[in-house]
Amino acid sequence: MSREAVHSEQAPAAIGTYSQAMIQGGLLWLSGQIPLDPHSGQLVEGDFETQLRRVLDNLQAVCQAAGTELGRAVKLNVYLTDLGNFATVNQVMEGYFDRPYPARAAVQVSALPRGAVVEIDGVVAL
Repeated sequence: MSREAVHSEQAPAAIGTYSQAMIQGGLLWLSGQIPLDPHSGQLVEGDFETQLRRVLDNLQAVCQAAGTELGRAVKLNVYLTDLGNFATVNQVMEGYFDRPYPARAAVQVSALPRGAVVEIDGVVAL
């Protein structure tokens, strides 16, 4: 099976040796996004909710570049530096997803790139 890289100018450029996403097997495999402004490349300022929304918007931009939408996610992995933000994750995600919600894992990590407080990756149906 062939695979195809996906890139969106409306999401932050990769800051390492990876693609924003890859298409293979009828699925879009999203790399992790942190709350970077896609134009400045800097972390967005604001509270946790503001940063979480930037992550989800970045993921949505990559999905759109692949011809799909984040609402078609089948699996998401949420990485948090503070599990105390878990309730906010649930509340905000209700505005981005309809039932049935995607499968999901949420884990606390000691640190994320660039000092981010949240990162999300996932798999989306095309």
